[in-house]
Amino acid sequence: MGSSDAIPIRRSSYNQLVPETNNVVAAATTTPKLQDGVIATAAIAPIHEPGCTVFVHYNGPTNQLQGICAGMATLDPGASPHPPHRHPEEEILIVADGTGIIECDGKVTQVGPGAMMYCAGNTLHGITNTGATQMTFYWSKWLAHGVSA
Repeated sequence: MGSSDAIPIRRSSYNQLVPETNNVVAAATTTPKLQDGVIATAAIAPIHEPGCTVFVHYNGPTNQLQGICAGMATLDPGASPHPPHRHPEEEILIVADGTGIIECDGKVTQVGPGAMMYCAGNTLHGITNTGATQMTFYWSKWLAHGVSA
């Protein structure tokens, strides 16, 4: 893609759902413990924002973690779910479809299907769809016992 073909980046505002943490969905630590099982996206009420749809599959404490939040998001071309941000949870992000960039701790990396990001808690990170088709990614972030939210 040449510089004249660049897609303008739109940033969603749905991170305002959790303004005290300035991220999309914080790992819940005070809800009932997660139960074993499988959750399909068809069973989840999506969160729709301009250029972005989010499905939160799991969010709550487990036997070993204060909280874990995991789900899937789709981004339209040029979209980002929110500006680069940081939160106390560690996070893994996996790109399933599409192409884009991931920023992690100041380093910007071109990504496509199969790319995986790990970032430590409180590390600045973000993702943007720079491709011409929809991007799908999965995330999981967690807060260990003894770590402050």
